[in-house]
Amino acid sequence: MNTDTIAAIATAAAPAGLGVVRLSGPEAAAVADRVFRADSGRTIADLKGYAAAFGAVFDAAGKIDEAVALHFRAPRSYTGEEVVELSVHGGEYLLRRLLRAVLDAGARLAGPGEFTRRAFENGKLDLTAAESVMDLVGARGDQAHRAALAAREGATFAAIQAIRSRLIAAAADLAAWVDFPDEDVPAVDPAALDRVLCEAERDLARLIATADAGRLLRDGADVVLAGKPNVGKSTVMNLLARCERALVTDVPGTTRDALEAPLLIGGVPVRLTDTAGLRDTDDPVESLGVALARRRMEGAQLVLAVLDRSRPLDDADRALLTALEGRRALYLINKTDLPAAWEESDLPQGLPTLALSAKQDGPEALEAALTASLLPQGIDPAAGMLANERQLDCARQAARELNAALTALRAGVTLDAVGVCLQGALTALASLTGAQVSEEIIEDVFRRFCVGK
Repeated sequence: MNTDTIAAIATAAAPAGLGVVRLSGPEAAAVADRVFRADSGRTIADLKGYAAAFGAVFDAAGKIDEAVALHFRAPRSYTGEEVVELSVHGGEYLLRRLLRAVLDAGARLAGPGEFTRRAFENGKLDLTAAESVMDLVGARGDQAHRAALAAREGATFAAIQAIRSRLIAAAADLAAWVDFPDEDVPAVDPAALDRVLCEAERDLARLIATADAGRLLRDGADVVLAGKPNVGKSTVMNLLARCERALVTDVPGTTRDALEAPLLIGGVPVRLTDTAGLRDTDDPVESLGVALARRRMEGAQLVLAVLDRSRPLDDADRALLTALEGRRALYLINKTDLPAAWEESDLPQGLPTLALSAKQDGPEALEAALTASLLPQGIDPAAGMLANERQLDCARQAARELNAALTALRAGVTLDAVGVCLQGALTALASLTGAQVSEEIIEDVFRRFCVGK
């Protein structure tokens, strides 16, 4: 149990209509009462939980500003402790001065993520829900927001707990059978145990499969437009950007550098890059642009390969198609408003295609195709998903232990050895949710937070 009271500015460090200094700890109300005076004459300590008072805040030099004090009584607060929030006008100077007054009155400056850490330590949040708080703050699109909100409300925890509860029951039966062979304990049915482990392994694999989508929603995707000169790459960029972002001319080699545009496509943050046309050239400046385009293709999560249907496929087109083998890409067959020089069947099979006229059509079909190419099929952000590398590492460790348990069971190894592997899987899942996690991991999780959250 924490015995000190912490404080921090809980709103962004920028001028705004409102700013908040938050206190949490056993002396939150007492400390706040040393700087706040209510117009009603009542103290914050006298307020009921979830009640507000209007007044002003002061320091040794005098009045700082008008203020509203909100009191959240333990345990029905964000941290599970006594919490007071002092709201003033959102000037940076006002907030820094108010924070200094609160610290002089007996509070300690909170560390990064310390409010959410206290919520975790007081059982208000599991570790996946705690991590989702910063994902909510940093969400750049509706898909990321849905995923973070679902995790904050327990969807990821519920998915993990469903697996863990079945394994706990199996481990208990196994331990009873192994530890008390002379007692009247029902024998463990290897076939039934095999089914339980297989179901858990299947559900865990489904959860692991969400990790790429979780990373994509949080960090965004690099999408690179690639193709030979004059296939319409810059027109495609302008179509998706819904503005004249790139210069469009009939002169080959107009685009020589990488031109970027941050977009939101299907709720997914996308960094779209228009690159120089891929061709052999003697122009030293253009050749540098072509080399940069190839490097950008190598690092992209998705390549949007633009092909001109009005001109025959040539060696430059075929070289691009060869370079995309084994890569995540979308063939964009452009200039459908002109007579066709080749058919879609002339392209290699296995990659998604979309035919359109970037000059005449709207962006909706292209945005839908990009979203489908970026997000794995069947992924529901609201159903609970793995959001970061720590969670993925824990899930993979649990999967390895489950696989080892199944292998041992099917090989006829003694059941106590199966139980050891099963316990390893449970430990990994407990680490994922924070039910059993080292102090080092907790420190690493919360040091990534901002101060005030």
